[in-house]
Amino acid sequence: MTGSVEQGTSQTHGNTRILHFLVRLSRPMEDVWPAVATPDGLAGWCTRVEVLEPRLGGAVTLGELGAGQVTAWDVDRVAEYTVEGGRLRFHLERDGEDGSALRFTHEFQGEGPAEPLWRDRFERLVDVLSRP
Repeated sequence: MTGSVEQGTSQTHGNTRILHFLVRLSRPMEDVWPAVATPDGLAGWCTRVEVLEPRLGGAVTLGELGAGQVTAWDVDRVAEYTVEGGRLRFHLERDGEDGSALRFTHEFQGEGPAEPLWRDRFERLVDVLSRP
């Protein structure tokens, strides 16, 4: 198994939408971390990165997702970016012997085609991480 993107779920609280995805990957957390916490890694499947200071409170600019700051940073486990486009949280957990699970949350205001866009991005992530 190379990985899978499970069905996304969405909640609405007033004008705030919260989207959750679970992505199972057949790579250890140490291999997945650079894909969610480095400019080259994020650019390979998600969006271009102009700025990413890898520390709590660091500046971040994530292409069309917006600019802001790193609001959670636990190396090899949690990267959270709060930008104009909302809050993006990548939480990695071990999944079996050699795999990992990526729990993703996107909290944002208003409407938009968020789930299909993130599903496509996560399919690309699975593809990128399945390459040798």
